[in-house]
Amino acid sequence: MEQAFPVLYTGANGMIAHECIIDLRPIKDQTGVTVDDVAKRLIDYGFHAPTMSFPVAGTLMIEPTESESKQELDRFCDAMLAIRAEIAEIESGKTSHDDSPLAHAPHTAEDLVSDQWNRAYSREAAVYPVETLRAAKYWPPVGRVDNVYGDRNLACSCPSIESYRDAAE
Repeated sequence: MEQAFPVLYTGANGMIAHECIIDLRPIKDQTGVTVDDVAKRLIDYGFHAPTMSFPVAGTLMIEPTESESKQELDRFCDAMLAIRAEIAEIESGKTSHDDSPLAHAPHTAEDLVSDQWNRAYSREAAVYPVETLRAAKYWPPVGRVDNVYGDRNLACSCPSIESYRDAAE
């Protein structure tokens, strides 16, 4: 994996602790691909997005649990290598960042069945980036959202504080 992505905080023999911190900052500088792009593209591969930008901004912290099987870890590595190949297409100029599956991830079932498709890549590349997903696919309920906007503009759908006070009386 280190040949595909720089890894931070390795020991003298290249070993890591129980977590692996992948540094996407050089890739972002060269291609525009962000930590959000990679994290959201992992959702298309059926993985929960890893911790982003902690403890270092612009990184992904991969922290598999002891309950993950070798097969699942291999599947994750295969997904990361496939994502790296998508990044390489941007690096080579074959596609632009803005027209890539990375920039539009995650892709929903609606993306697959919609009458409209105005992307530079195929629907198949969007929703089935690896063949194994045809047998078992997690479909994200929504596409990309603006994380920063959501963090700065919280919306609460819970009852007002006053309704709790009224109920207590």
